[in-house]
Amino acid sequence: MDPRNLNRHWCATRKRAGLDGYRFHDQRHSFVSLLLDLGVAPHIVREIAGHSDLQVTLGVCAHVSTDEKRKALTQLSKLFQ
Repeated sequence: MDPRNLNRHWCATRKRAGLDGYRFHDQRHSFVSLLLDLGVAPHIVREIAGHSDLQVTLGVCAHVSTDEKRKALTQLSKLFQ
């Protein structure tokens, strides 16, 4: 597919969905974050995403959800009960 065609289709799709501020590449970050939220091991997510370094997967692409933060803090609080 010609990159210009991909860009043209992406722009039209994103506009219809009301996602004007999102880049095509933002989907990749969401993909990585969702896999990690599902409990897929980071080294497997790295392989799937094609990153050469695990730090890219965990440090650049992964975005921690509020639910994941809450779950982690709940687990921590159980240590002190």
